[in-house]
Amino acid sequence: MATQAPQRNADPRVRRANVRTAVILATIALVFFVGIIFAKYVGDASTGMTVLGAAVLLFLVLAIGRNLIGGRRR
Repeated sequence: MATQAPQRNADPRVRRANVRTAVILATIALVFFVGIIFAKYVGDASTGMTVLGAAVLLFLVLAIGRNLIGGRRR
């Protein structure tokens, strides 16, 4: 049975979108880890939760705003 090699997408827009998504997901993970470490350093659980909540809210605002603005350019 012959197996086909996965085809690489030659479209640079798709590649940029994939890289952008990977960077966003890596940044979210980094913020969570930094927030947890910061909460342990401070010793207050509510401070850590505030940092994480603010980070999630910021990412949501940026993602929604980017989609609203990006949708108009098409």
